[in-house]
Amino acid sequence: MGLFILTFMICCFILLMQLLWMRINDIVGKGVEIKVLLEFLVYATATVVPLALPLAILLASLMTFGNLGEKFELTAMKSAGVSLFRIMRPLTIFIGLISVGAFFFSNHVLPASQAKFWALVFSLRQKSPELDIPVAEFYNGIQGYNIYVRQKNPRTGLMQDMMIYDYSNGFENASVTVADSGRVFFTSDNRYLLLRLYNGESFENLDQQQQRATGSQESVPYRREMFAYKQVLIDFNTELNRFDESVMQDQHVSKDVSQLIQSIDSVGKLSAERAHAQGEDMVQNRFFGRERLTGRELGAVADERKGEFSLSTLRASLRSDQVRRALQSAIDKARAQQDQIAYNAIMLEDYNSYIRKHQIELHRKYTLSFACLIFFFIGAPLGAIIRKGGLGAPIVISVAMFIVYYIIDNTGYKMAREAIWPVWRGMWLSSAVLLPIGIFLTYKAATDSGLFNPEVWIKIYEKTIANIKTKWIKLRKH
Repeated sequence: MGLFILTFMICCFILLMQLLWMRINDIVGKGVEIKVLLEFLVYATATVVPLALPLAILLASLMTFGNLGEKFELTAMKSAGVSLFRIMRPLTIFIGLISVGAFFFSNHVLPASQAKFWALVFSLRQKSPELDIPVAEFYNGIQGYNIYVRQKNPRTGLMQDMMIYDYSNGFENASVTVADSGRVFFTSDNRYLLLRLYNGESFENLDQQQQRATGSQESVPYRREMFAYKQVLIDFNTELNRFDESVMQDQHVSKDVSQLIQSIDSVGKLSAERAHAQGEDMVQNRFFGRERLTGRELGAVADERKGEFSLSTLRASLRSDQVRRALQSAIDKARAQQDQIAYNAIMLEDYNSYIRKHQIELHRKYTLSFACLIFFFIGAPLGAIIRKGGLGAPIVISVAMFIVYYIIDNTGYKMAREAIWPVWRGMWLSSAVLLPIGIFLTYKAATDSGLFNPEVWIKIYEKTIANIKTKWIKLRKH
């Protein structure tokens, strides 16, 4: 239990750091409060549990049985007549309970945390960045503005030699303001940015404004204003406007098993109805004219037209220019038909993509629990075989095995997402590959195989070389 809890916390921490690195642009520079960051970490931790749990089980089981083998406790138990399966039985029951708990976690806790997590991520993305105007470079952190400051007093906050480009109304109506000095303040509600400028000028292009106001082509170049003191109010909301979790209610990551099955069934019926309507439209309106015919009527029309004429007699009755026009007309209709089919496929792809995403999430809830069992039956026999405890060899082997699992699982996921494979095949690919490995390692550990013993492999190598030399000598004699 101690090893499992420790490895689980370490795995969660490592995966959480990776997730934070991926979302660093959504957090850094936004002036987010500590409680919001803690909330983000809680939701992110729940998100990485499906990856951390199998890895922790693999590492903890490998270290546990590696320690037992290194201290010859497994040898003592086996010499007393206790088989490896009897030794593994209590932990097997424990891992079975963890697998059941993992399913309930992925079915109830994970959808709610995913909805809260992504709603918070969207909110952070929309939040304005924290105001930090640099020195001697243009600052574009305010939408529609570019601000340049040559010098800034860090003690008083007074900025000198300021230049402000305002293109919030479009580049054609841009205005430029220069000032000897100025200060930046936020309004009391933190929704606006107040610039207090001293001793400067502003230039504003009036060409487009004048033409829109009067409708004439007479142009006024620009307006120049000199001021000793001026205030500029800029819309710059620094508050975190939280998105409601309802924006995620129709997303696959925020649904449990029953909701996923219901969505798959309902959208599948809509997709089938749409496909049937498209096929009916193709048959009725494009092959037999605009009249709508039943299936029996369509068969009667086909039988009636079957012997009326042949292609050769029809071509012989037409002039060469009529044949060319007929062929061109057929080509145009075929292209139009091809475009219509491509358009129908695009219209159906939205439904199919929606269904695939929900099917992937449905299978993922079961593959998590199964992966916990598989990794236990890989880690425990592997630890009994290598007989190495501690944090050295077990960590190396666990990381290598988990990388293989992650690559295979990610490959299957992408195959399922792109509809290259059926969803069930892509999502269960990693389990299908690792399950035979777990069975093989369990068998080898139960039979006391020296799978990782260098002497065994040296003997196999020497025996193979000896056989090759013997056969080579026999061939030379012949």
